[in-house]
Amino acid sequence: MTDLEFSAFLVSRVCHDLVGPLGAVVNGLEVLEDERDAAMRADALKIVTSSAEQALARLQFMRLAFGAAGSAGAELALGEVGVLISGLLSVGRVTFEWDPPHVHWPKDWAKLLMNATLIATDCLPRGGIVRVEANGLGQAPGFKVIATGTNARISEDVERALKGEVSEHDARGVQPVLTFRLAKTINADFTITPREGVIELAAG
Repeated sequence: MTDLEFSAFLVSRVCHDLVGPLGAVVNGLEVLEDERDAAMRADALKIVTSSAEQALARLQFMRLAFGAAGSAGAELALGEVGVLISGLLSVGRVTFEWDPPHVHWPKDWAKLLMNATLIATDCLPRGGIVRVEANGLGQAPGFKVIATGTNARISEDVERALKGEVSEHDARGVQPVLTFRLAKTINADFTITPREGVIELAAG
C-alpha cells in the first residue's frame, strides 16, 4: 500500500463513520422544518441532538486517533484519552471500563491505545465489555485492552493486518493497518490473544 493509497483509505474511513450521524441530523432538521405536530417535533429534536453529539464524539476521537492533533512529540493525559473513548462508545451495546492511572503518555502511545480499543470494540458483534488497563507512574507505557462478549472474535483479515500481513486494501481495513504502523513506529510489542469469548490486545 502506497502512502497515497493509505491516506485515501483513511479519509474514506473517517467519512464513512460520519455519514450516518450527520445524515440523521439533516433528516431531523427536515422534519423540524415541515412538521407542526408538537410530539413529532420533540422526537425530531431528540434525534438531531443525539446524532450531533454522536458525530462530535466521533470527530473528537478520530482527530486524535487517526490525525495529527497536538504538536510533534507531545504528551497526552490518559484521563483525556479515556473521555474521548467513552464518548465514542456511549452509543451502542458495548460497556466501557477504564482503569488507567492519571499519567501522561507520548502521543503515539496514546494513539495506539485508542486504535486498539476501537479494534476491540469491533470484536464484539453482539456487544459486551471493553476494559482498558494501563501502566502507571514510573513505568514505561504499556496496556491491555480486553474485549469480552458473546461470539467475541477477531477476523483473520484484521489479525493479519495487525501483524503487517495485508493482502487486500479497503477503507474498512485501513484502521488495523494504521494500528500496525503506530506499533512499529514506537517499537511496541503488540500482541493479540483470542480466547473463548475474549479477545485481548496488548502492547508494552
